[in-house]
Amino acid sequence: MSPTRRTYLATGAATVGGLFAGCTSATDSDAEATTGVDSYSVSMAPVGEVTFDSVPERWMAYFSTYGDMGIALGQLDGLQGLLYTENWPLAFYDHLGVDVSFDGVPQLMGESGLDKEAFYEMACDVHLMDPSFIGLLADDWEPQDTEEISANVGPVLGNSIRRRNEDWHDYPYYSLYDAFERVATVFQERERYEALRAVHDDLRSTIEAERPRGDDRPTVGLLSVNSDFENGAFYAYPVHDGNGHKQYRDLGMRGAFDDAIDGSYAEWDYEQILDVDPDALLFQYGFSHVSTEEFERRMDAMRDDPVGSQLSAVQNDRLYRGGTSYQGPIINLFQTEAAAKQFYPDTFGEWRGLETLANEDERLFDYDRVAAIVDGSFQQ
Repeated sequence: MSPTRRTYLATGAATVGGLFAGCTSATDSDAEATTGVDSYSVSMAPVGEVTFDSVPERWMAYFSTYGDMGIALGQLDGLQGLLYTENWPLAFYDHLGVDVSFDGVPQLMGESGLDKEAFYEMACDVHLMDPSFIGLLADDWEPQDTEEISANVGPVLGNSIRRRNEDWHDYPYYSLYDAFERVATVFQERERYEALRAVHDDLRSTIEAERPRGDDRPTVGLLSVNSDFENGAFYAYPVHDGNGHKQYRDLGMRGAFDDAIDGSYAEWDYEQILDVDPDALLFQYGFSHVSTEEFERRMDAMRDDPVGSQLSAVQNDRLYRGGTSYQGPIINLFQTEAAAKQFYPDTFGEWRGLETLANEDERLFDYDRVAAIVDGSFQQ
């Protein structure tokens, strides 16, 4: 799919600013493809409608949200670049027996920002990224840069679905599977999408039917694994709407800090955590940003602190690695399974660490089915 054959249409606007002003609503009908002899279209805020004259073969994504979607749809071979190749929970793919490596895949974000020339070098047929969010990440990236890449290289399509109600995000949000459906339409992979959605829906049904009720659920305090454990300075979170905490809402998690934090996060010390004293502590980004050894080193710092050692979660050994908030469909399945075991071990089985997830009798969803969907050997 060469640059000269791409067509980029967006709500009748010629500039990125116009695209944002004329964005579409986040309804299921937006994902419908209008299929002609040689072209089809996909609509997604904030960009709007994008028309493809053939199925993209070369693509990039900014984080593991859309990157995981592309991998789930069997598109790994066409991946040309990522904003960040680090901080992915690659062990999840290992449990599926799916080989995912980013060797040779460039990381586009560097110390000097985002290099626009790299987009020309990748020559992607589609760029799966929210242009507004890219502008927040890279100070040197302007709306006209998105316009230029869209016109000269390939269209931009994506929506930051991690966390809702952010001031800069003044256009519709999508659920994980609403966004995934649109990406599946981009790659014309409807059957893979529907098969993965069925696995997801089965897992949710199992959890909703079997999870403990109401006050029988433990309180869980959500902290960042990237906090300063040595000096007792922590980023604490309420459970928020949006894809970043989807698994916790699906599990009916009782967020211990929900009523104590006004906003998307707070900076707390050990004493403030002890004032709430959750039954369990879950460390966001524990799967993606630290090794098992580094995670335990940070937990030891909490255990050795005179105030941290008083926490019920420390005394009862309920300190858990948590998920990345940038989750696509495969990452979400594993992160949901892990949290189910961490929160409700009497119901879903004891959590015994990331390395033991693959034990067949402990699985909450069909790993083999997911692997077959990714490699294309599945049957509908």
